[in-house]
Amino acid sequence: MATKIYTKTGDKGTTSLIGGTKVPKSHIRIETYGTVDELNSYIGLVNDLITDSHSKILLKEIQDRLFTVGSSLACDPDKEPSLKIPDLKESDVELLEKEIDKMNTVLPAMKHFILPGGSVAVSHTHIARCVCRRAERLCVNMQFQELAVEAVVIKYLNRLSDYLFVLARYVAHLANVEEIAWRPRV
Repeated sequence: MATKIYTKTGDKGTTSLIGGTKVPKSHIRIETYGTVDELNSYIGLVNDLITDSHSKILLKEIQDRLFTVGSSLACDPDKEPSLKIPDLKESDVELLEKEIDKMNTVLPAMKHFILPGGSVAVSHTHIARCVCRRAERLCVNMQFQELAVEAVVIKYLNRLSDYLFVLARYVAHLANVEEIAWRPRV
């Protein structure tokens, strides 16, 4: 790790991928892993706002996996990185599915669409979900542009957004916050 936080190497609008390849800071790969970083920061905020100890532990694990995702996205797929990049695994997706199922056992059945809100923690969890969906869309866009993205990354982000939706409902449930039903104007 660099000891100086500023290097001045990006002052001209470029940055280096892991592997050394220079790309513009506006490159979709940079936008994508920047959005994953934004998601990671939002999950940190959610973790600061919620009180359920089990969810807090899982959110820390999710933050670790998002660093893994960001590292994967920051690599030049045409070059072998000199450092070992951790892998995202199918078991990471399965863990999210198990947690979704576990929370759903105590939540009432959904009978309507839910508007984000009701408490600061619930609202921020929904914002994290939205940032997650954006990260997922960017990964899919990279895939359609034939830029290397591991399939498990897209699957993980898809399941993570589902997890964050259910977590928002679960946080509301634990805090006895009534969900805000969307009642469409007719």
